Amino acid sequence: MSKRIVMFNHKGGVSKTTSVYNIGWMLSKDNNVLIVDADPQCNLSSLMLGENFEKYYYDENTREHNIKDGVKSAFEGKPIPLKPVDCFSHERSKRLFLLAGHANLSEYDASLTFAQTSNNAIQTLQNLPGAFSKLIELTEAKYKIDYTIIDLNPSLSAINQNLFLSSNFFIVPTNPDPFSLMALNTLSEVLPRWMKWKKSAIQIFSESVYPIPDCTPKFIGTLIQRFNIRNKQPAKPYRENIEEIQNYTKSMLYEKIKKEGMTIENYPCAFSNSGYCIAHIPNFQSLLQDAYRSGVPVFCLKDDEIKQTGVISENLIVKRDEFFKLFSTIAETIERMIDNE
Repeated sequence: MSKRIVMFNHKGGVSKTTSVYNIGWMLSKDNNVLIVDADPQCNLSSLMLGENFEKYYYDENTREHNIKDGVKSAFEGKPIPLKPVDCFSHERSKRLFLLAGHANLSEYDASLTFAQTSNNAIQTLQNLPGAFSKLIELTEAKYKIDYTIIDLNPSLSAINQNLFLSSNFFIVPTNPDPFSLMALNTLSEVLPRWMKWKKSAIQIFSESVYPIPDCTPKFIGTLIQRFNIRNKQPAKPYRENIEEIQNYTKSMLYEKIKKEGMTIENYPCAFSNSGYCIAHIPNFQSLLQDAYRSGVPVFCLKDDEIKQTGVISENLIVKRDEFFKLFSTIAETIERMIDNE
């Protein structure tokens, strides 16, 4: 059975999409990995599809193979069972599969909100809360997926709530700035509230064609990213914020989600002492532009895909290799945390 991970923070600009792409790519070296684009901005789909992005949504063979059209029959009340989506796979990562996003996905948010607050009083809506999870489950089975990573948009929408609660694990990406602390404060209140709702609703929707999955999302940890390095450590303006995020996660977020059973039973002591931070990920700098141009993560760039020369090129190759080691460690940490659960 696939382990389903959601990457979530309602704060924008914390590199959720890039992290889903990079971690999914790294995990796919030894596993079948599904990445799900549940953000109407479709940035994850754009990263994966590259030059084929626009064609994908116009080509008759692919245009309906996305998350919105995948659940259309349920949301339009048609007596057509959900079926798995045909996923795109990158030529340089054959075990990484994309369940593409859709720019109009948020159209379903109002219906899902109504369904999740009606307590199944309206029969025509009873299959909506479990529809997204069922679509992903069918697609996971089709491709024999080991890990699924879901990219959500920066909001507290009903679709985000639904996909978050349909996952087995979650990661919270952050930036070292005061707004991330504010976001963590909100999440420490919202995530337990969402979980309480699920515990009360799961029985209500148990007789639906697509029941709500009986799982509790477990906190793997945070990612702290998008900062500059000076003398092999975060530059001074970021260090204090990094420490504050780690302390807040340890003292507040963790304690509040733990009460709802949303934590892993056995975190390593060093990991919990660090504020449950999976990794510090500095800025990719000019490597990111080369990565976008080549359609791969920065750590998969070939030497000739780094568009610099001389000493600058040599330094960037060193940085690329450092990012490879970093994301290898991140993938290993995630796998170890999941295995410990």
